[in-house]
Amino acid sequence: MTTITAQLDDSKAALLQEKAEKLGVSLDQFVKASIEDLPAQPEPDFEAAMRKVLAKNEELYKRLA
Repeated sequence: MTTITAQLDDSKAALLQEKAEKLGVSLDQFVKASIEDLPAQPEPDFEAAMRKVLAKNEELYKRLA
């Protein structure tokens, strides 16, 4: 496992701490979960293309259903 150290503005660190407290987790757990979640998020270009294809073929999908 790799350890990463990052420097943040105090205001941003305080905001992260507040969010972690609202969720009932430690700051470390909150930051780790946030970072681990990033690769799973789809790329914006893919999202736009997917929406375009779905909208374009909406009538066809309704007929096939």
